Amino acid sequence: MIRLIAQCSIASSLVLASIAFAQAGCEGDVNSDGKVDGVDLAVVLTTWGTCTSGATITGIYPPSASIAGGTSVAVVGVDLGSTASVLVDGVVATSFSVVSPSVVTVVTPPAAIGPKALVLRNSLGQEIASSSINYFAASLPWAEVIEQCPDPAVVTKPELRSAMIATGLPWRVRDKSTQIEMLLIPPGSFQMGCSPSLVHPCAPEESPVHQVTLTRAFYIGRLEVTQAQWTNVMGWNSSIYNGPNHPVETVGWTGIQLFLAQTGLRLPTEAEWEFAYRAASTTAFHAMPSHPEGTNDDTAVGEIAWYGGNNGPFGTKPVGQRAANGFGLHDMSGNVRELLSDWYSPTYYSKSPTVDPEGPRSGSQRVLRGGSWATGYFELRSSHREGLDPNLWNDQIGFRVARNP
Repeated sequence: MIRLIAQCSIASSLVLASIAFAQAGCEGDVNSDGKVDGVDLAVVLTTWGTCTSGATITGIYPPSASIAGGTSVAVVGVDLGSTASVLVDGVVATSFSVVSPSVVTVVTPPAAIGPKALVLRNSLGQEIASSSINYFAASLPWAEVIEQCPDPAVVTKPELRSAMIATGLPWRVRDKSTQIEMLLIPPGSFQMGCSPSLVHPCAPEESPVHQVTLTRAFYIGRLEVTQAQWTNVMGWNSSIYNGPNHPVETVGWTGIQLFLAQTGLRLPTEAEWEFAYRAASTTAFHAMPSHPEGTNDDTAVGEIAWYGGNNGPFGTKPVGQRAANGFGLHDMSGNVRELLSDWYSPTYYSKSPTVDPEGPRSGSQRVLRGGSWATGYFELRSSHREGLDPNLWNDQIGFRVARNP
């Protein structure tokens, strides 16, 4: 938060202007009457106190820096020309430059992950303006950073962007071993369970609605795993609807586990998946261009999903063609059902832990989410859940990967 410094009173400004004028004739003649006396002293005493500028910081670009230090940032604002030193988290930045009254450039010192105070001071050591800059992890050994900060055009909710930035982790990365693009999901809490649409009520296994808190940030695939990505790792492809950018399907639980074992990736938990789907929405279907807060209107779902109502000819479609949700994730509804890591139980919600739930300890089915290219509105909702015998597979079932930072 930008903290504004108290401005001098109008009277003080007038006094200073008078002093400047008087100095041409008689220094100390504040009221310019040709003499220095008690009147001049009275004027000064009526405006006694610290006189600071109206300096403000309006932005820092980029708004984040590496924990290793050495990031060059531009501090932009008003009346910053008197800056004589810059402190970040209480540490003096050894390299800075006053480019103009509105721009000060700074090379950041090292600091720990998270938001840190950035303070500008004048030559007397007085603070003239302050703001904050977020420190992020210098690197992820398994990933290439595509974008450090969340794009406001994609992650439109300020609270989600703030939560992402607070982790100190990059928003958009590419897994080095598979070239799968992944997006950051920050920690948070949400109401998990029943979200009916205008047409379809919830099934019993979607209740009771309960609060869930995810305490750790994680990464999740921006898209469903494609046939090209699968083939590059596995060397074979049994998908029915062939296309390098189509989601892989007809591979089964065992095949997916082999893929994960070779890549170091994992499947999302059911709670992670629903949190990522909702992206702070509370409706049956996540945000889309026509409904930026999400919607319960079944007829709008074609904006975000390939499903039985808009998918002709039948079969999967290339990933990423439908609108993304509030985290930037595509095809969370439709295209292929997504297998998750949890065992499935229709009564699990009645006893689910409220913090970082991972599903039942055992079972005969695994959780499926999201619906497919052949399903109706009902299965595309945020809270719809079903189970699958892990020994079975078909052309409607694929997966999306996740990874811990």
